[in-house]
Amino acid sequence: MIQAHLGKHEISQGRFGVLMALWGKCQRAEHGDGDASNCLTPAELADRSAVTRATMTGLIDTLVRDGLVTREPHPEDRRMMSVQLTERGIQLIRGILPNHFREMAWLLQPLTESERQTLVRLLSKIQQRAAEHPSTPVDASVSAPA
Repeated sequence: MIQAHLGKHEISQGRFGVLMALWGKCQRAEHGDGDASNCLTPAELADRSAVTRATMTGLIDTLVRDGLVTREPHPEDRRMMSVQLTERGIQLIRGILPNHFREMAWLLQPLTESERQTLVRLLSKIQQRAAEHPSTPVDASVSAPA
């Protein structure tokens, strides 16, 4: 369902996630909730998206190629790069979001308010844990919980 919706805009879920992370940062900056910068480093984007830095590099490369984001020297630390939305990226997000939110509302409609809050809480815990994932493989001797 989501894949088909994003496919109409010729964008993958991974690339959409990067754009949404940047969009969220941009919206917070516009509303005075945080610093004035509307960019994130590739490492910050990887952590927020729960993907490896190598995967993030590939996602950013395609977004740059398509003119949806720019990659420039970080405004405060020139040793790092920063990524931010272009006007074309902003317009794409604005075109996707209304139907995306309708699709999400339809999908979550069977859940009660309490169930939705539980879902958000659980997904937040999983996202936090994914962001903490070590760069080296997890020890195979560690067993999964029963």
